[in-house]
Amino acid sequence: MPSWPSWRARGCLRAADAWPLRARTVEAMALLCVARLLVALVPLRLWRGSIGRLDGAGQSLATPHRVAAARRLAVHVERAAGRLPFATKCLPRAMALAWLLRKRRWPYVLRIAVRPQLARDGSDDLHAWVECGGRIVIGELPGPWSMLLSLQG
Repeated sequence: MPSWPSWRARGCLRAADAWPLRARTVEAMALLCVARLLVALVPLRLWRGSIGRLDGAGQSLATPHRVAAARRLAVHVERAAGRLPFATKCLPRAMALAWLLRKRRWPYVLRIAVRPQLARDGSDDLHAWVECGGRIVIGELPGPWSMLLSLQG
C-alpha cells in the first residue's frame, strides 16, 4: 500500500481530509436550491439584503489570500451546480457564493448587469458575478455589460 506522502503527490486526499471539502459542496448545493427558489418565487427587494448593501459601486478590499480562498469556494459552488438535478444560472450561483463569503465575513461585491442593446443576441442578456479584491471569482463572462446593481458584502 502506498504511503500518504505518495498519495498526496498524486493529488489524492485521505478520507478524513476529503469530508470537509465534501461538506462545503453539500452546503453549496443547499444554498443553490434556496437561491433558485428565491429567484423564481420571491421579489428581489425581499432577499436583496441577504446578499449585501447597495453601496457596492466600489471594489472589495480583499487580500490575495482571501481572493484565492474565495476562488476555492467558487469551485465548490460550481461543483455543486453540476451535481444538482436541475440547471442553475449565474444569479443563483453568485448568490450562493455571496452567502458563503458573507458567512466567513470576507469582503465581496455581487454585480448584476445587462448587455447593452446593440450587443444583445437573444441568449442570456442578464448576468451576475461575484468579485473579490477586484477580481471575478465566479461568473466570468466576456462581453460588454451595463451595470444594473452592485451589492457589497
